[in-house]
Amino acid sequence: MQGQPVDVEHNDSTMKEKYKRPDDATLRKMLTAEEYEVTQHAATEAPFTNRYDREFRPGIYVDVTTGEPLFLSSDKYDSGCGWPAFTRAISDKLITKHTDISHGMIRTEVRSRTGNAHLGHVFDDGPIDKGGQRYCINSASLRFIPDREMKDKGYGEYIRLLHPVKEIFLAGGCFWGIEHYFKQIEGVVDTEVGYANGHMENPTYQDVCTDRTGFAETVHVTYDPSKVSLRFLLEMYFKAIDPTSINRQGNDHGTQYRTGVYYTDKDDEPVIRDAFEEKQTQLQGRLAVENLPLKNFYKAEEYHQDYLDKNPHGYCHLPQSLFEFARKAKMKR
Repeated sequence: MQGQPVDVEHNDSTMKEKYKRPDDATLRKMLTAEEYEVTQHAATEAPFTNRYDREFRPGIYVDVTTGEPLFLSSDKYDSGCGWPAFTRAISDKLITKHTDISHGMIRTEVRSRTGNAHLGHVFDDGPIDKGGQRYCINSASLRFIPDREMKDKGYGEYIRLLHPVKEIFLAGGCFWGIEHYFKQIEGVVDTEVGYANGHMENPTYQDVCTDRTGFAETVHVTYDPSKVSLRFLLEMYFKAIDPTSINRQGNDHGTQYRTGVYYTDKDDEPVIRDAFEEKQTQLQGRLAVENLPLKNFYKAEEYHQDYLDKNPHGYCHLPQSLFEFARKAKMKR
């Protein structure tokens, strides 16, 4: 698949651009005295009484000095040591390891790569079934962000690492309304809007609006299959579109507003086909929705993302009542 990667990547140059180490004067202002001593002078906080020793909510732990992601709650466990313990970092590219001979011991110190902040130490006494390592990390070196806040705080791409999620790409006319609609459905973990299945690289909104790029305005829906099924999402999808209309939804017309379901998992195709066949039996006209593998997907410009959250009174071809319907809809179990 071209365009935006499905998996989170840890590119060194990208990380350096996004996360930068503040100068010492800034660090002294932004950190508490304890955070400063731990991260800058390798001090150790008191065990058992620190803020994250007993924190086990789902979420992400980031470098308190730079905001760079470091650890996931899914890799955290209760080691009984009195400090947060993890079986691994999100990526080895995010940390550095150094020999520490202080206090008459030989230990392996762990630091954040970009911030060069002291985090703690790594030991070889962790759970065997998870690699055998224990990252013993100071709470003072970390900032915890609960999963429900991750997207708003810029860590949405890491949500899929926390939950066993799947994805589907849905084109249903103007993506502002379709995204807002699917965000309301229980079990949908994340959404982003973009351009799918066209024939050029890195299209802009202006390119797509020429009606010559072949792209469809599409919503990338990431969902938790333990909470909502693909079949249910497709049932909800058909309630939000005119499935017999060609290149038109509401007042919007052109190939960018065509309808389509685009999959990345080939096992999803028969599920989609069955849903289409059932829908066709309910229609007078011919079903005009594409069922195709995803050829490419390019994330749309930032102002398009979560548009109706940012602009509650902005244009939408879907009625407000449909959003309320989506909020109340529950999949039968």
